[in-house]
Amino acid sequence: MKEEVILIVEDEKEIGELVRDYLTANGFHTVLAHDGDEGIKQFKKVSPILVVLDVMLPKVSGIDVCRTIRASSNIPIIMISAKKSETDKIIGLGIGADDYIAKPFSPGELVARIKAQLRRYKEFASQPIESNTLKVGELEVDEKGFNVTISGNKIELSAKEFQLLHYLAKNRGQVFSKTQLFEQVWGYESYGDLNTVTVYIRKIREKIEGNPSDPKYIVTVWGVGYKFEGSS
Repeated sequence: MKEEVILIVEDEKEIGELVRDYLTANGFHTVLAHDGDEGIKQFKKVSPILVVLDVMLPKVSGIDVCRTIRASSNIPIIMISAKKSETDKIIGLGIGADDYIAKPFSPGELVARIKAQLRRYKEFASQPIESNTLKVGELEVDEKGFNVTISGNKIELSAKEFQLLHYLAKNRGQVFSKTQLFEQVWGYESYGDLNTVTVYIRKIREKIEGNPSDPKYIVTVWGVGYKFEGSS
């Protein structure tokens, strides 16, 4: 059986080694890279199950590393950064990261986030399939293949985008609050804030809606949350 590896891409040596040591102490196998170029090479070499990725990296930025990973993989990505602004967080989540944590952070909190992301990722991947494809209008969500198409054209989604869309689609017509969606998709023990749900809804709309400002699939129920509409 192939060893499951967590890739850490962090240019600050002390932080990278601290994260590595905490993960090793918690039973994880790790590979540590110190710049973006090395991070991409190690991603291709070891095929990690999760990536801990710093935003500010030499040679290739963490944002570009994230984009490169997302072009071929839907594994969880947790971004870390010394920047704390909401804009930076939205950019990180918007390009496909699953979570975002600001420096300085508790290594214990990072480990907890990693465990939550892996648990949700593995649980979703192992769920029994009742039917292969959900069809709603021109939209098709292939549960088994993790594929989404609009009128036959494939739509590229990150793992969390797919999980959120799939959850809403299979519960078509039901209204969910941000809290409910966060708990279902990110997990009860996940850390973060509910703005994450808003960011992901916006990104999904940009990919599946003809007019994201006037969505026909994922609609906002003001003061309550979101629901999935559309006719089969």
